[in-house]
Amino acid sequence: MRNRLLAATAAALLVLTALQAWSLLRAPAAWSPTAIEIRLAPGVQTILGARELAAPQAERAHIQLRRDAQGAWLLRNLSASRPVVLHGPDGDKRMGSAALAGLGSFQIGGTVFALEQAGAGREAAFHFGGSAWRYDGATLYRDGSAQPACPDASAAARITALWNRVAPGVLTLARPLAFGGNIHCGNRLGLGGIAPGAAILARSGGQLVLNAGPQDDGHTALRTIRNAAANAHAPMQASLRQEERPLAGVNSFSIGRTRFLLGPQPGAVDGDALNLEPSRHLALFASPESRLPPGVSWQWRQRTLLGIADSPAILALLAMAIAAQLLAHAGGSRRTPAARAVPAPGAAGAARLASAEPLARAVAAAALLAAGIAAIVAQRAGHPASAACSLLLGASALACWLLTPRRLPLPLAAALVLLAAGLLAQLELGLGASVSSWLRYYQKSTALLAAGSGASALWHLSRTWRRSALAVTPQRTMEWLLAVLAAVALAALAAQVLWGDETGVFDLQPVELAKLALTALTAHCLALRMSWNDGGHRQPGHAARWLQLAAPALLFLALLAFALVQVDDFSPLILLLVWTLSMAFAYALAARRPALAAVMACGALSAIAVIAVVRGAGAEGVAQWPLASSFYADRFQVWLAPAAHPHTGQQLLLGAHAIAEGGWLGADNMLGLRSLGLPVGAAVNIPAVQDDFAPAFFLNRHGLIGAVLLWAAQAALVAGLLHVAARTYAAATLARDFRQAWLGRFRYFALCGGAAFVLGHLLLSWGTNLAIFPIMGQPMSFLSAGGSHLLFFLCPLLACCAVSAQSLEENEHADLRPT
Repeated sequence: MRNRLLAATAAALLVLTALQAWSLLRAPAAWSPTAIEIRLAPGVQTILGARELAAPQAERAHIQLRRDAQGAWLLRNLSASRPVVLHGPDGDKRMGSAALAGLGSFQIGGTVFALEQAGAGREAAFHFGGSAWRYDGATLYRDGSAQPACPDASAAARITALWNRVAPGVLTLARPLAFGGNIHCGNRLGLGGIAPGAAILARSGGQLVLNAGPQDDGHTALRTIRNAAANAHAPMQASLRQEERPLAGVNSFSIGRTRFLLGPQPGAVDGDALNLEPSRHLALFASPESRLPPGVSWQWRQRTLLGIADSPAILALLAMAIAAQLLAHAGGSRRTPAARAVPAPGAAGAARLASAEPLARAVAAAALLAAGIAAIVAQRAGHPASAACSLLLGASALACWLLTPRRLPLPLAAALVLLAAGLLAQLELGLGASVSSWLRYYQKSTALLAAGSGASALWHLSRTWRRSALAVTPQRTMEWLLAVLAAVALAALAAQVLWGDETGVFDLQPVELAKLALTALTAHCLALRMSWNDGGHRQPGHAARWLQLAAPALLFLALLAFALVQVDDFSPLILLLVWTLSMAFAYALAARRPALAAVMACGALSAIAVIAVVRGAGAEGVAQWPLASSFYADRFQVWLAPAAHPHTGQQLLLGAHAIAEGGWLGADNMLGLRSLGLPVGAAVNIPAVQDDFAPAFFLNRHGLIGAVLLWAAQAALVAGLLHVAARTYAAATLARDFRQAWLGRFRYFALCGGAAFVLGHLLLSWGTNLAIFPIMGQPMSFLSAGGSHLLFFLCPLLACCAVSAQSLEENEHADLRPT
C-alpha cells in the first residue's frame, strides 16, 4: 500500500509539474517598454498617465512634466489619491508632503497654524481656538489633556489610544492627526468649512510629516510657510498638492509599484530628452505597438520566461541538489533487505555508496536551502529568477519532500499534491495577467518552498542522526527552545504593530510564526498536563505547574490583542475560535472526558446555527442590531445583500460571477487544460485574487470537478494529520519512559493544533469564496500566494508530521525485532 501511495503521489506530481512546463511553453509572447523617451522644448509641458507610462496603478492623467525657460525639468503630481515618490541620494520624498522640521507654520484653508516648537520634527505644538495643542505622533493633547475618543471610534482604536497615553514614547503606536470636519475628538482637529481629512499630520521615518488630503482645491489647499532662517532660498508659501519638484538630483520616481529610473545613467537628464527606464510593475502588450502622444516614444522588450541562464548561481545550486539527491537515492536502493540478503558483484562499492547516502541527502538539502535563499534575495533586489528557473526550484522542493522520508505518510502525500496544484494555479495567474509583476507570486512561492523544504529536510536528517546515535534531547532544552520561539514570535508581532500594517512588516507576516509558536507551546503544556500522574515523573509544585501552563495562554492573549488592534477584520478571531475548540476537543478525547468533548461538539453546532440564523435574518434584520453602524455589521450587510453595496460588495459579486462562469468543467469546458498559459480574462480583476479569492480563480479555471479533487486532497491532508496524531498518542500510552511518553503526547497535540489551523484556513477561505460566511481575509493553505504561511507554518507542520510518522515506523520495526 505504501508503494502504491508513493507511486500515485509521484505520478500526480509529475503530471502537475508537466502542466506547469506546458503552460510556460504555451504562454503567448508579451512586450513591455524597456525605455520611455520624452522630448520637450523649453517652456513646453505635457501630461502623462497610465497609457503613456505603462503603469497600471497610474491614473489617466497622473503627472505633468514641464521644462522652464532655463531648460530644467519639473514634475507635478496631478493625482489626488495616488502620490508620486521621488528617490534620490537624500532618501525618499513623497510629493504632496513636507517634513515638519524647518517649517515656521502651515495653513489649511484660511487658518494658519504657527508652530511654537518642532525640534527635530518629532513633536508639534501650536495654538488654535483659544487652546494649546500638542501632538507627538500618537496622541493629540488639548491644554495638556488627551482628547476623548470619537463617538464612532472602534474598540481597537480606543484600546490603542489608551495604550499611547501610558506607554513610553518609543513604544507608542503611530496614529495620524486629521484636520477638518466639525468636531474635536481623538486625533481629529475640526475646522469649520473644511472637509474631514483635508490635511494629515503623521509620523514617518522618525519625524512628523504633513500630507495633503484627497480634497484639495483653492479653498482647502494645504500650504506651508518655511522658516526663513532655516532655508532662506525656499519659497515662503507653496501649495503641497500643486507644487512642482525639480528632477535635478533625483535618481528615480515611483507611481504605485512602478518605478522609473532616470537614465541612461542614474540622475542624468539629457538635453531636450528625458529618458525613463520603467521596472517592477508594467503593463504587458500582445504586440510591440502602442498609440503614444507626440514627443513620447518607447523602446520595447519581450518577456522572457525560459531564461534559465539568467540565474547561474541558482542554477548551479539546483544542479548540486539534484545530483546529490540522485546519489542518495542510488545509495538508498542498495540498502534494501533484498540487496543485503543476496551479495552481488561489487558489494564493496555498493556498501560505500550506501554509506554516503546520509551525507548526500544533507548536501542536497543544504544546496536546495541555499538556492531558495538566493532566489529570495534576487527577487528582493529586483532581479527575480525566470519562470523556468522557478519551475525547477518548485520541482526540486517537491522531490525533496518525496524522497526524504523512508516511508511516505498519507498527509505528506496529500500536501505535496496540494502544493503542486497551488503552484500551477499561481503560474496560470502570473502568465494570464496583463501585468508583468503577477509572476512574482509564483516566483516567491517556489523560492520560499525551496528554502522551507531544504531547512525541513536538514532538520529531519538531524533528528534521524541523533536517534541513530541514541541521543535524546533533554526536556529542559526543548522548553528553552520553545521559549525562544515564543519570544521571537512576540517580538515579530510587536515589530508589525510598531512599524508595519495589516499586510505585515518587511514583506513578512509574523502572525504565521506566532501560530506555530502557539501550537508548539500549547502541545508542550498539554503534554505536561497529561503526564502529571505518570509514575517516575518529577512532580513540581502547583504554582510551577500553572506557571508552565500559562505560557501558551499569554501568547494566545497576545495574538487576540493583535487581531483586535492591528487587523481590521474578524477572521483571526474565528480562526482562533476554531483552533481553541479543536484543541479542547483533542484534550477531551485524550483525557477521556466525554462531557467536555460533548460541550465542544455542541459549541461547533451552535456556530453553524448562528450562521443559519444570521442568514435568515437578512440585511434588514442586521440593520436593526445595536451595533448596526460598526465595521462588523457592515461586513454582514455586504454579505447578505452585495448588490446593494456596489463598492464594498464588488469583491463578492466578481467572485460569484467567476465561479458561475467556471461551471463544472471550467471556463474552457476542458478543466482548464485548453487555457493553460493563456490570458485569464475578467477573473484577474477580483480584488485579492492571489490571496483571499484564489479559490474563486481556481473554480473559474478548473471548474467544480477540479474543486472536488482539491477538496478530496484537503480532506486527506486533515484526516491524515489526525490519523498520525492518534497513532503517536497510542504509542505514548505504551511508552515505558516518561520522556518518550511526553514526546508522543507533544506530537499528538502539535499535529492536532496544526490540523486545526489548516482546517480553519480551509473553512474560512471556502466559506468566503462560496458566500457561506461574510468576507474574511484568510488565504487558503497551499493554494493562495501566502509566502509567510507556507514558510513559517506549513513547512514546519509537514516536517513534524514526517518525523512523527518515521518514528512510528521505527518503533514498529523495533517491536518486531527478536530479543
